[in-house]
Amino acid sequence: MKSVRILIVDDDPAIRKFIRANLEARSYQVFLAADGEEGIKIIEAELPDLVLLDIMMPGVDGLEVCRRIRTWSEIPIIMLSAREGEMDKVKCLDYGADDYLTKPFSLAELLARIKAVLRRTHDNAENVIQSRYCQGDLEVDLGQNRVILEGQDITLTKTEFKILSYLLVNAGRVITANQILSRVWGEDYIGDNHLVQVFIARLRKRLKDTSKEAKYIETRSGIGYLVKPTAS
Repeated sequence: MKSVRILIVDDDPAIRKFIRANLEARSYQVFLAADGEEGIKIIEAELPDLVLLDIMMPGVDGLEVCRRIRTWSEIPIIMLSAREGEMDKVKCLDYGADDYLTKPFSLAELLARIKAVLRRTHDNAENVIQSRYCQGDLEVDLGQNRVILEGQDITLTKTEFKILSYLLVNAGRVITANQILSRVWGEDYIGDNHLVQVFIARLRKRLKDTSKEAKYIETRSGIGYLVKPTAS
């Protein structure tokens, strides 16, 4: 079985050493980078399966590295930061990170996050290929632009379907309002969170998902929106 290849990008040698030793002890193949520029070069050359990326680094910081990676790759990225504010987490997600881990973190938490992100991104890749989402009474065929609820076809506007599709292909991953705005309306709309709220409310109404216990589209307060992964 091919070992999972993980790149650690952090300017703190102690953290690099700690993470590397524990990952290699669990049969991960590890690459190291001490700054953003070196990290980008290794990513381009080695195409690792996952990147652990520190935010605060001299020169090219982690957010800029994340932004550059997302212009050409969907490699899973877990951001590492000493900051624990909600807005910092939102910014990381806006830049395309898959998860955010606050320093100091335990080894158990790091390993759990790595496994969860790898599992989620693998499952999402399969969902995109199948272009089909089924959850409870909801069935969506992305290839046919078809939405079936309780056995009946329902009609969505083009914009509503774009939003739903974007959430579905990222099932299990929190998507921020700015990510939705950028993907559906364009970067000129970034910051217009009310627009997203209006369309999410419309989607929930059409999907009969208006109870306090969301069946399909969850709101993560202050962060974004999440569609539950396809039931196995």
